[in-house]
Amino acid sequence: MSRIGRLPIDIPNGVQVNLNGSDVSVKGPKGEMKRLFSSSIGITLENNQLSFTRNSENPADRAMHGTTRAVLANMIHGVSKGFEVVLEVEGVGYRAEMDGKNLALFVGYSHPVKMEPPAGVSFETDAKTRSIKVLGFDKELVGQIAANIRKVRPPEPYHGKGIRYRGEKIRRKAGKAGKGAK
Repeated sequence: MSRIGRLPIDIPNGVQVNLNGSDVSVKGPKGEMKRLFSSSIGITLENNQLSFTRNSENPADRAMHGTTRAVLANMIHGVSKGFEVVLEVEGVGYRAEMDGKNLALFVGYSHPVKMEPPAGVSFETDAKTRSIKVLGFDKELVGQIAANIRKVRPPEPYHGKGIRYRGEKIRRKAGKAGKGAK
């Protein structure tokens, strides 16, 4: 039995879960999400808890058991509390600013790179700590938008300049050996 899949999910106050076979919709204070799950995993709602069962010991069904539970737990967490990814801007003259609700990145190009948030995602910047926050209720979308921002100027190994996740360790390389060596 999957160690993750067998754990029930407690539904917090203010969150509504509607089951229609393997089609699940979750609604909370932050937003609303819908997803169609595999029909090989049984999802039941009892006593304000979601529990999961699988129909067979097929390896594909075993894999989907824990995955289904984790994705649904992320949906419930997202609509109740939301998700946040923090990026840091490192480099001389590099900065991020808000342009209305859009994000403007000044990262060494001849022009600022502007990024528009999709529905359900918002940006926050802090000039003092040179950080960017990506906020939203869909964990997949928040992570993808953060990856797209990082892709504008990924951190380089020689000087460490670029956009990185908070806490990300960049493996630094030594530069050139020097002039006099022949």
